[in-house]
Amino acid sequence: MDRLDETDERILAELTEHARATFAEIGEKVNLSAPAVKRRVDRMLDSGVIKSFTTVIDRNALGWNTEAYVQVFCHGRIAPDELRAAWVDIPEVFSAATVTGTPDAILHVLARDMQHLETALEKIRSSADIERSESIVVLSNLIDRVRP
Repeated sequence: MDRLDETDERILAELTEHARATFAEIGEKVNLSAPAVKRRVDRMLDSGVIKSFTTVIDRNALGWNTEAYVQVFCHGRIAPDELRAAWVDIPEVFSAATVTGTPDAILHVLARDMQHLETALEKIRSSADIERSESIVVLSNLIDRVRP
């Protein structure tokens, strides 16, 4: 797909804010007909710009109020695929990424409370060849955007 134009970007912004909006509702906001919006959304789906539609759950409503970023330091070198395989089945791991700098990876971890977080950290530490980890507990979220 060629670059997105301003209308495509406005459609994406509307979908990001109101994923259940109809094509007609989006069309009203971006000055297009419903069929024109559908064609553009289909094109963005086909080209991979839009990967999927999903449900965003309010973790606080579920009682998962404890959040931490965990820096992971591995023994020697370990492949990213190996780390992914070690953590993908741990439900408390919300996201994980390899990073530059001293840590090998950083994980975003959600839990009900500190005890649950400690249990999750034990799962993380025992799942791969981990030397140590350092946890940074979130006190408050200042900006919490849906990732593009």
